[in-house]
Amino acid sequence: MPSAAPRRPGGPLAPAAVALAFWVTMAGTTVPTPLYPLYQRAFGFSTFTVTVIFAVYALGVVAGLLTLGRLSDRIGRRPVILAALLLAAAAATLFELADSLPWLLAARVLSGFGAALVTGTATAALLDLAPPERRLRAQTVALAANMGGLAGGTLFAGVLAEWAGSPLRLPWTVTLVLTGAALLGLLAVPETVPAEVRRAGRSGSPTGSTLRFRPRLRPLHVPPGIRPAFLRAALAGGAGFAVTGVLTAVSGLFLATVLGLHNHALTGLVVALAFLSTAVGQLLVRVLPPARALPLACAGLVLAAALVAGALLGGTLPPLLLGACVNGLATGTAIGTGLGTVNGGVEPHRRGEAVSAFFAVLFTMLSVPVIGVGVLVRATGLRTAGVGFSAAVAVLALAVAAGLVRRPRHGASPVPTAAVPTAAEPAAAPAAARPGKA
Repeated sequence: MPSAAPRRPGGPLAPAAVALAFWVTMAGTTVPTPLYPLYQRAFGFSTFTVTVIFAVYALGVVAGLLTLGRLSDRIGRRPVILAALLLAAAAATLFELADSLPWLLAARVLSGFGAALVTGTATAALLDLAPPERRLRAQTVALAANMGGLAGGTLFAGVLAEWAGSPLRLPWTVTLVLTGAALLGLLAVPETVPAEVRRAGRSGSPTGSTLRFRPRLRPLHVPPGIRPAFLRAALAGGAGFAVTGVLTAVSGLFLATVLGLHNHALTGLVVALAFLSTAVGQLLVRVLPPARALPLACAGLVLAAALVAGALLGGTLPPLLLGACVNGLATGTAIGTGLGTVNGGVEPHRRGEAVSAFFAVLFTMLSVPVIGVGVLVRATGLRTAGVGFSAAVAVLALAVAAGLVRRPRHGASPVPTAAVPTAAEPAAAPAAARPGKA
């Protein structure tokens, strides 16, 4: 591949504009969280349907991972970020106009595709724009934009739904205004993928001009040498993702039916704590000894499951809040460990597909258990379903921990990771722009 051309100066506004686009797109994916009980009442669907609405978002992310991975390497960062923002705007518009279930499902699929496009691309763009001595800072900015968006979307939607009028319209109006601001900010962002690389991506040759990229399903591949470590980290991170997914889908129902707290802002807070703690967990990987990171994550998952089960059985709020935080810390640690394993055990030209495989597992585990909990809630009730799910998470975490005891630990030292959930293009930045970055 041609060497990276000198970057066009973007000035201090360019990284801020990319971070804003990242934040806005991810915020739009969690705005529905505190609104689900309102949609239930407005459209008359069941708790199971709520879990399906949530799950199709994760399926959209997986579809984006498998079909649009590394797109910005071929056509450039700016057009992919632009596409993600337009998808976010389209999803917000569908939500604002929604008058039935199909509108909500379509909007969630668009949100999933937008998240799949923006996460890897925006992370790569921030790394591209950063001088070598500030690459770690750029990764931290990407992490803050990603998890801050996920937390911020559910928080501001909950606050608006609780204390402002038009709870099913106003949060989406605000989202559209923020998306418009991010689209304007994109004008300040230079293209960082060299022109000759983009020409080659469009035509298959450095001198062509016809766009030949077509989405295609890419088979998941993990090198045999890291598969045991990869699988353990993916299962642990996936267990934590499953808990986060269930919290996102049914926290409002739990607060209302078990605790009698009909407060949309509180629902947003529960989920925001989980996402913010996931970011902290990823940062912890930078300082934890590699051999202890995943065992600590497994222990955290068991503790979080016990806290969530205790909240359900006791009908109290503090264990739920603490469980959301502990689960986030454990999840972030497991994901950071998995990305470190991939970074240290895969050739640079195969890292993209290996990390895509990692997140495809995570998002599959985010969506499928949520639907299963919805089925259990309908059959047995919220408490029984929640306690059974918590027990399953604890068993899975203990099984991963047992595997760490029985087998030698594979994996490289964890590296600073950019964001969760990474979606589309984990290897999007040029090699020179992402030392140690998958």
